[in-house]
Amino acid sequence: MSWTFMGSGGSPEATQEEELTDHRTQVLALHSYVMRLLIGDAAHAEEIVQETLLRCWRTYGSIGNATLRPWMFRVAKNLVIDNYRSRKVRPQEVGGELLEELDSFGLDTSTEVLNDIVVRQGLASLSAAHREALYEVYFRDRTLEEAAQSLGIPKGTLKSRIHYGLQALQRVLAPAYVE
Repeated sequence: MSWTFMGSGGSPEATQEEELTDHRTQVLALHSYVMRLLIGDAAHAEEIVQETLLRCWRTYGSIGNATLRPWMFRVAKNLVIDNYRSRKVRPQEVGGELLEELDSFGLDTSTEVLNDIVVRQGLASLSAAHREALYEVYFRDRTLEEAAQSLGIPKGTLKSRIHYGLQALQRVLAPAYVE
């Protein structure tokens, strides 16, 4: 199969090695052109060149003796434009690095929200005395003395309510806790 490129000899006497060198030169020129269109995106440029060569191979017989280089450059440019347009229509793809970065900012709070809901439901299942004791010590961050004084109960009674309240909460939350 011999393709005639613009600027190539295309002579019937050309050896197979000369044709191969000419084809490589043309493909490198096409790749360079596509790289400029894509502002240096090498992986995407290789895909475009590959698709262009595939289309060239498929339509080889229907092109006729017209020079191939301008046709290939036009096909490559059209593919770049088509890909650009299709990317604008689709939502932007997010790479793995960006997802890890978002996780490091703590933007994914779904686990915390679920845990909060489960803990609230667990606290609702406790008796009022146990719930008040846990609330004063853990949620209002009070010392045992301050919490006992606020609730109007002895410190030992508060310790007992906290102990049994935590045990009951643990029994309720054990099957539902999301980590």
